[in-house]
Amino acid sequence: MLQVQALRQNPQAIKERLAVKNFTEINLVDEIILLDEEIRHLKKRIEDAQMQINSKSDQIQQLNKSGQKDEADKIRDQVIMLKTLLNSDKPELEQKNKLLEDKLVRLPNLPSEKVPVIVTPGTGELTITGYPPYVLISGNVVIKEGGTKPSLPANALPHWDLAKKYDLIDFELGTKISGSGFPVYKGKGAKLQRALIQYFLDYNIAAGYTEYLPPLIVNEATAFGTGQLPDKEGQMYFVNEDKFYLIPTAEVPVTNIYRDEILKEKELPVKMTAYTPCFRKEAGSYGKDVRGLNRVHQFDKVEIVQLVHPEKSYDVLEEMVNHVEKLIQTLNLPYRIVKLCGGDMSFASALTYDFEVYSAAQDKWLEVSSVSNFETFQTNRMKIRFKDSNGKSQLVHSLNGSSLALPRIVACLLENNQTPDGINLPTVLQQYAGVKLIS
Repeated sequence: MLQVQALRQNPQAIKERLAVKNFTEINLVDEIILLDEEIRHLKKRIEDAQMQINSKSDQIQQLNKSGQKDEADKIRDQVIMLKTLLNSDKPELEQKNKLLEDKLVRLPNLPSEKVPVIVTPGTGELTITGYPPYVLISGNVVIKEGGTKPSLPANALPHWDLAKKYDLIDFELGTKISGSGFPVYKGKGAKLQRALIQYFLDYNIAAGYTEYLPPLIVNEATAFGTGQLPDKEGQMYFVNEDKFYLIPTAEVPVTNIYRDEILKEKELPVKMTAYTPCFRKEAGSYGKDVRGLNRVHQFDKVEIVQLVHPEKSYDVLEEMVNHVEKLIQTLNLPYRIVKLCGGDMSFASALTYDFEVYSAAQDKWLEVSSVSNFETFQTNRMKIRFKDSNGKSQLVHSLNGSSLALPRIVACLLENNQTPDGINLPTVLQQYAGVKLIS
């Protein structure tokens, strides 16, 4: 959540950055500043009234002691009037504070200055009054490619056919049990899932991350803390009776571990990793682009989260990007790293890098990880702070990344490594899966 003080200091610059995310409710900035001004005046009036009440109460006490009852009664009438005004001002202040909070949570995080700018096609130049036109970029920026695309025969199979051929995943059974988008892994397919999860966790732990196994359902405060609410309620499964949400990612419960905590500066960075199943509605997803494992409602993912000193967060972001890149390299998958433009970034992110791996049989790139810096957007909601060397409390910066999401990794491993004899597994997975070849 953005801070009102930042909006007050430079509202036009805030509007400019929000526009980079294609945010259309720019007038919210002015509404928030105006409402904040009203709240400040109302607080001052309440404080002044309370001071007068306290002062006049002392006067009444002194007058009663000296026998000046009539004078004391006159001042008592003034106190009654002040208390009446106070009793009407306090509910109004509470109402305005609630309205301010409701407006603030509708503002997305400001994108970093490093974020590419993109405009909606056909609109020409994106401008903000008082500022020159942006230097426009056509979209997301591929900053790096690695690995080698395999050469497959013309009869190469997509992963959903390979999964059926080797009896690894039963999509029809999943539809029978739950519905479309809930695959059932079986035999060597289930073991491959466990192998990947364990390998990803071991890789993260070796890099200094502490493993957690968090709950898979969270309350509203937890979902609000990481920015899923009020932005993504339509994408999450909701347990109506108990008002719980099934987690869309381990980021949600893991980042909230330190909600309302004040850390010591020497405790930073906090590095956490977790494996969880993830649940997403993915409403409106259909067609060939979501076939098989390309887009599912339940999937496994290993996540990394860091809470860091504000001055170090962008260095840590690069460190986390390098960490994920090396992990993908160990799987021998062709990949590319994409810096997202403002229009494609999440509500809470300040800067995001996506990792995509190449699916040879489908001839397409599939996203397998997003690594993001949220700066203070999440930690302001969760009140995660640290005390600096001067004893002053500051908000930490939060970052997270997929390390890695399994479905599309599995899809690419199956497709890219298919041979007439079976599926060759990367060397790093063979000890975890117990086989070199799935046949």
